[in-house]
Amino acid sequence: MNRSRTVTMTAGILLVACLAGSAAVLSRIDRLRTGATLEDVLFVSSPKAVKRMSLGYDGLLADIYWTRAVQYFGGRHEARASHYRLLAPLLAITTTLDPHLDVAYEFGANFLSPQPPNGAGMPDQATQLVEYGIRNNPDNWKLYYELGFIYYMDTKDYERAADAFLRGSKTPNAHPFLKVMAAQMAQHAGDTQMARALWTTTYQSSQEKQIRGNAVAHLRALQIADDVTALQELVGQYGQKTGQLPRSMADLVAANLLPAIPLDPSGRPYKLSPEGLVEVQVPDDFPFIEKGAPAGYKPPAPKNLEELGK
Repeated sequence: MNRSRTVTMTAGILLVACLAGSAAVLSRIDRLRTGATLEDVLFVSSPKAVKRMSLGYDGLLADIYWTRAVQYFGGRHEARASHYRLLAPLLAITTTLDPHLDVAYEFGANFLSPQPPNGAGMPDQATQLVEYGIRNNPDNWKLYYELGFIYYMDTKDYERAADAFLRGSKTPNAHPFLKVMAAQMAQHAGDTQMARALWTTTYQSSQEKQIRGNAVAHLRALQIADDVTALQELVGQYGQKTGQLPRSMADLVAANLLPAIPLDPSGRPYKLSPEGLVEVQVPDDFPFIEKGAPAGYKPPAPKNLEELGK
């Protein structure tokens, strides 16, 4: 073995050891300083600079930065933080190092786009991330779906959502639903039926437990929204018929307005507040509900969406 080859191999081994050591040190910092935010450990924020420094170990370094992004988001999410300043830079570094790391686009967009407390509230950065993913993985239909999903759910830009779905429908092995979504967007934009179809497709097309759990949680919230709307209308009918508010769901059953006391998606009966408002019994079970929670209720940040998918 000549001298230059020995030097190269030694340098490579030392680099791998340093990278592994860096990951261990960062993990140790997290355990010792649970309130740390990464500002004091993310010394290089330029994706291109990090790639130049990787010396060919792009994949390994991408995995490290992806792990940091997940830890950063998870820690701040659980703490109900008001900002996620480093999330977009961490994701940009990760995907620059490995442009084909699909999970970084799929999960990263889900971290960035939703409004707090369920996400970072950065839909523009999320669409930029996914568009970068599409440029590097043009045949991955799931990225077009993710892009259309963000435009539809988070920015309410239905024209761009339709365009994203249409682009995705032309990729190899694209899910047939993309073409349907593009065609029906103008007619059903903004309604519950469309939102339910999107979350159902998300559940069916992903094997990731966290994404499936997130989809289930949103589908339950949509079901509650439909139930509460319908039940609230019956409460109004009862008031018009009797001149007073019902005291419970049993009053609606007695008035032949309901065949039985209705149940929420967890199997618990819906209840009525003293003001005649329809509510779920345990709102903490439904992290994304917009209807059915008591006035002034603030939902906790979901801690384990994987469990919701079971």
